[in-house]
Amino acid sequence: MSATTRVPRGVVAGNWKMHMGPDETRAFLAALSPRQGPGRPQVLLFPPAVSLAAAVAAAPSWVGLGVQNIHWEDKGAFTGEISAPLARAAGATHALIGHSERRHVFGEKDAEVARKSAAALRHGLIPVVCVGETLAERRAGQANPVILRQLDAALEGLTGSGVGFLIAYEPVWAIGTGETATPQDAADAQGVLRGRLRERIGGDADRVSILYGGSVKPDNAAELMAAPNVDGVLVGGASLEALSFTRIVDAAPDR
Repeated sequence: MSATTRVPRGVVAGNWKMHMGPDETRAFLAALSPRQGPGRPQVLLFPPAVSLAAAVAAAPSWVGLGVQNIHWEDKGAFTGEISAPLARAAGATHALIGHSERRHVFGEKDAEVARKSAAALRHGLIPVVCVGETLAERRAGQANPVILRQLDAALEGLTGSGVGFLIAYEPVWAIGTGETATPQDAADAQGVLRGRLRERIGGDADRVSILYGGSVKPDNAAELMAAPNVDGVLVGGASLEALSFTRIVDAAPDR
C-alpha cells in the first residue's frame, strides 16, 4: 500500500467484556446476519477467553476474533494471564490492548500497553490499542495531552512492524454511562491522534484505522461513523445482542 493511500473506513468491533459464555456465543453468531458482499465493513468480536474456542468454531469467515487482553511475556508463571502465542494458537487474529477498564480498574500503565502491543505484533496478532481521557481530565483541558501521551507510549511498541494496528479512541466518561461524545467531539479527538501518527510514522499513518468507542448504539452509530477521521466503532453493551450489533454493522459505510 502506498504512503498516500487512505485506510478504508467501516470497521465495527464488539467488546463483550465479562459476558457471553460459549452457548451464548454460538447463539449470537448463528443470529448475526448483517448485509454481506464486496466492500462491506470489517467485523471484529472480542469474546471472553473462555468463549474464544466456541467463537472460532461458529464464526463465519468475515468475522475476525480477538482476545480482550494479553500478557507481554510469551510464557511463564502468570496465573490467569493469556500470552500472545496462546491467543494466536487458539484462533485469535486481534488483541484489544489498553482498554480503559484495564487502565483504570486494574491499574495498567502506558509502559505495559507498549509491551503488550509489541508482544501482539511479535506473534502476528493485530493490536487494537485504546486511548482516552477521564471526565476530570477533559474538564481540566487535558484531553489532548492525555490521549497523545497514551498514543506516544503505545507507539514505542507498535513501530517497526508491517503487521499493522488499529487505534480506538474511547473517552472514559462515555463508556457505559449513556453519555456519548458528539460526532464533532469524536472527529476532533481522532484528528488529533491522526496528526500525531503522521508526525511519528509519516505517510503510514493513513493506513491506521481509528475507531470511536463509548456508548455506541444502533441509533447513533451511523452519525458517528460519518464524522471525519472516524473509521469505525468499538461497541460495548450494544454488541451483546445480535440484532443490535447487526444494525450497527449495517450502519457502517462500505470499505
